[in-house]
Amino acid sequence: MHNGGFFKVFLIASAISLLLDWYVHSGLKTLTADWSSNLWRNVVLWGYLLIAVGITVTFIIGLGAFSTAKGMRPFHEWTLSLFLTFVVTKVVFVLVLFLGDITRFFIGLFNLIGRSEKSNGASAFPGRRKFISEIAVLLAAVPFTSFFYAMFKGKYDYKVHRTTLYFEDLPDAFDGFTITQLSDIHSGSFDNTEAMQRGIDLAKAQKSDLFVFTGDLVNNAASEIEPYIDRFGQIKAPFGQFSILGNHDYGDYIQWDSEQEKAANLEKLKQHHKELGYHLMLDENVTLEKGGQKISLIGIQNWGRGFIQIGDLKKALRGVPEDAFKILLSHDPTHWEEQVRYNPTTIHLTLSGHTHGAQFGVETAGFRWSPVQYRYLDWAGLINEKNRYLYVNRGFGFLAFSGRLGIWPEVTVIELKKKTSLG
Repeated sequence: MHNGGFFKVFLIASAISLLLDWYVHSGLKTLTADWSSNLWRNVVLWGYLLIAVGITVTFIIGLGAFSTAKGMRPFHEWTLSLFLTFVVTKVVFVLVLFLGDITRFFIGLFNLIGRSEKSNGASAFPGRRKFISEIAVLLAAVPFTSFFYAMFKGKYDYKVHRTTLYFEDLPDAFDGFTITQLSDIHSGSFDNTEAMQRGIDLAKAQKSDLFVFTGDLVNNAASEIEPYIDRFGQIKAPFGQFSILGNHDYGDYIQWDSEQEKAANLEKLKQHHKELGYHLMLDENVTLEKGGQKISLIGIQNWGRGFIQIGDLKKALRGVPEDAFKILLSHDPTHWEEQVRYNPTTIHLTLSGHTHGAQFGVETAGFRWSPVQYRYLDWAGLINEKNRYLYVNRGFGFLAFSGRLGIWPEVTVIELKKKTSLG
């Protein structure tokens, strides 16, 4: 979206937010109408307006200063996140209040129809009852506290997801082989280095045989990873550290002074992968050998439905034996959907990321939901299509919304096991 369209969208959003403020303020007036202290009544009413309008003005100023030439920084993400928190909270409050007001309206109509001419001039429409405003406050407190938890705690609440996969044609020497996967670091968004370090320490503690990173090291610019190279470079594995590029790594979402500058940024990012100790795979493959037996690790550049499509799977598979056990690193899970799962060449396991699980949703033992599911068929965890597996990492970092709620940042650990005729 170009700048003009972008600014129109957030100006409209700001106007809607201010309209919601007017309605919420009317509900707070009902809530505080019988308070004995005028001081506290004024503190609530004027305090709300000061905070709510202040958040909206900060949103306008903050995103008004946003330049696509530099990309979104933590300040912009916090501005957006606070605005979204208050908007969602206000929407919940207004919905409850509106239901109460609609009820009052229909009661009033019923009274008007049935009232006699000797009504003494009393209003047919009942006044707004205080308990409706109290319910609105209580329900609105749920998204308010949840979003603040997401911003201050949830985005660094790293979880280890362990998965064991069984394959009949896994070479015996690789029985029990473990892989740690990180994805979508988005280093330009970090605002708490020590909290982020806990995720790195968690990845290191897995002591897996192989470490892979499946794209989006930065939001836009190669410089974003520079403060953290020593930290992410701490992650080592006996069989090496391998990485690929994600859609954000190409610098397509900000303005550059020239194509040469954009190309130089990508080259700089590739150099940073080397400094991290990662073997950046650009449509290529490597052979991992253990006990005289081999498996093939394949890595492609980004290929995603609706995103940049330059990854070349055919090129990446050159030289790989047809009967080799194959693991593919591909950032976007739609690549697996469209080119991998039905490919004549069997790729046993594909590791992806990209979706972040929308950084918001619900995952329980019997139920899973996220708004991202309306965009992606395969958006988190393990998918199996006739023993061709896809694992979608939920992401290590965050982008735009400076928080995570329900879909926590992930460290993936996958164990490969030999499936025998007995088990």
